[in-house]
Amino acid sequence: MKAKASATALKLINLYRQEHVIIGGWRALNPIFLDEATDDVLAEMQNLPNGRLLAQHIQNLRSGLTAPDAIERELLPYGGAMNDVVASVKLTNEQWHELESGIAKFTPDQNGLDMIQSLNVVKMFGPEWPTAIDAALTTRPDLQHKWDAVTKTFNAYRLWDAANEIISNPLSERVCAHVQADMLEYETYLPMFGDTGQDLLKRLRECISTAN
Repeated sequence: MKAKASATALKLINLYRQEHVIIGGWRALNPIFLDEATDDVLAEMQNLPNGRLLAQHIQNLRSGLTAPDAIERELLPYGGAMNDVVASVKLTNEQWHELESGIAKFTPDQNGLDMIQSLNVVKMFGPEWPTAIDAALTTRPDLQHKWDAVTKTFNAYRLWDAANEIISNPLSERVCAHVQADMLEYETYLPMFGDTGQDLLKRLRECISTAN
């Protein structure tokens, strides 16, 4: 149990450090922290770099001191430096109009994603567009809920492609470790593809089991 708790603690700390590039930010990560941070995991976390900060954040979430989509300023990774960079994303009125129009037309499929990624306001951020647009939308809660559908669809297709690539090639120990760390995401998004997604998830689990 100790080895498993240690691995989970390390995984959660890695997610904590990478919040600034994770779509949805704390809104997406906090439920994962609450779900996976058992008392054993929190105990292991205390001995890892940045672990005490994350453990305190999780305790704050548990007690209700911190909102489900937030974190206390003093507990931010890197002293909040990365969040300051993300918070600096600003859009012009013209860019807002283009983005709002695109979100209104979005459909949760590949065509919808292609349309979103063809917008000039999205293309200017390159491969970081999901994180950048999500950061910009912190000032537009009226659009944030609609943007969540874009985020879900993007994650679903990203993980679909990743899962197919994994099961089509020999699995190294390093790739296996990454897949195990990301399994919660695969379990969340692959079922969006119905029976085909469930079958892919099953094959991914079998692939990991065989590699182990």
